[in-house]
Amino acid sequence: MASYKPVAIPAHPRLGEKVTQDALYWRGYKTPVQIKEFGAVNKIDFSPVSPYNYAVTASSRIHIYGRYSQEPIKTFSRFKDAAYCATYRDDGKLLVAGSEEGSIRLFDISGRAPLRQFDGHSKAVHVVGFLSDKYRIFSGGDDYSSNLWDIPSAAEIVSYNEHLDYVRCGCASKLNADVFVTGSYDHTVKVFDARTKKSVMTIEHGQPVESVLLFPSGGLLVSAGGRYVKVWDVLKGGQLLVSLKNHHKTVTCLCLNSSGQRLLSGSLDRHVKIYSTTSYKVVHSFNYATSILSLALSPEDETIVVGMTNGVLNVKHRKPEERKTKSQNKRRPAYRTYVKGRNYMPKQEDFYVSKPGKCVLRKYDKLLKSFQSSKALDAVLEPQIRLSTPEVTVAVMQELNRRGTLRSALAGRDEKQISLLLTFVTRRVIEPRFTPILVTVADMITDIYQPVVGQSALVDKQFLRLQEAIGKEIDYQEELLEVLGMMDALFATLTKKKASSLEENKSNGLTKTVEQDMSN
Repeated sequence: MASYKPVAIPAHPRLGEKVTQDALYWRGYKTPVQIKEFGAVNKIDFSPVSPYNYAVTASSRIHIYGRYSQEPIKTFSRFKDAAYCATYRDDGKLLVAGSEEGSIRLFDISGRAPLRQFDGHSKAVHVVGFLSDKYRIFSGGDDYSSNLWDIPSAAEIVSYNEHLDYVRCGCASKLNADVFVTGSYDHTVKVFDARTKKSVMTIEHGQPVESVLLFPSGGLLVSAGGRYVKVWDVLKGGQLLVSLKNHHKTVTCLCLNSSGQRLLSGSLDRHVKIYSTTSYKVVHSFNYATSILSLALSPEDETIVVGMTNGVLNVKHRKPEERKTKSQNKRRPAYRTYVKGRNYMPKQEDFYVSKPGKCVLRKYDKLLKSFQSSKALDAVLEPQIRLSTPEVTVAVMQELNRRGTLRSALAGRDEKQISLLLTFVTRRVIEPRFTPILVTVADMITDIYQPVVGQSALVDKQFLRLQEAIGKEIDYQEELLEVLGMMDALFATLTKKKASSLEENKSNGLTKTVEQDMSN
């Protein structure tokens, strides 16, 4: 008896993803570590100095995490209500945060109680940060105001009331100690100079502004709001350089890598997009489980931390280069280990035994071998096969059709199984590689289950979807045939023109030669 031959799965050409240097680099991060916080994570900020701890603001607490720790190494919880926007100073020694109460608190990293408290906002303060001189703080709140504070005296220096809606984001210039930027839900971004009594520049973003970012050079400003990320040239008076629309939902956060060559944006659509700051094209993207509220990249680009709406903190670490070099320098087996025995020639007295390779059959092959057609079809209709490798499902259907048992395998199914079959056929019948066999399957399903049409709303709905998909495909094919007919007519006229021009050239050549002969 001949041995069973497994079902041959046809290999179809597939366009692979282009592997770039950026893709290889960003894939170099390890499997993420997830940490559960007490509420939605509204801000993540890395300390600018080693060992690069990061502050996480969620609910009414601020947790300080070490780079590789999964438990907070310090907690600031002196807030009656929600805390917002905990931000480090450039020396990593002080931390400032806003609150729902309208007050701003300044903490020493080595202590627990606040060093200063700044009161002046009448509503929640969502934006706080240090100016680059390290002795002043800027803030923005839901009372539409943007304030500047002096740290030693805890006094308000100046208050700007130019925004017409909540101020929800801001940043300070690293080059000029008097310049800071705020973004508001009134669709504007305003640039303030502490030496003046009003804003020096207003930029219209067009959507409620969720995040702003200044490049280290101070010449470019990035604003995020709605589905748009926009880059502005500050030195040219706020001229729009590029508008990016790569997200499907609101963009909530922005950050730059250490070199300033890559811009990262996080969104409610669960994606982090990475752009090149030279071409402003997406070079890579990360996908997360839920909507993203905050994002931060460590100063050495070795850790990416993402905060989500469900309170989960997602931390990805990059493998240090030193460990890579050590693993590469491990001693490998000697060459003789690989070639040992390859050059041995059997002698006359040796008995040569060939060991055939063991063929491991898959579940559907085992069922086909035992002639269980219906169960074999059920096996390839499981989600992990029909969704990721539909060619396997179609190959088994083709094998059943070759054996003449496809009709019996399709018959005798309940409402849920019929709906599953029709869903698969509707989705894949328009693919040219699957069309021949799936058209046969659709005909058989229609013939078998025609008597029960009208008894199940679910099955009727799937039949209507199949009819609609096939109708659209027929219309599409008719349009293609019309286009082909037009192209044939164009090519025919072109060939006629070429032929006539050649005949004219030949006739002109003959008349010229005749005239020359007559003259001679």
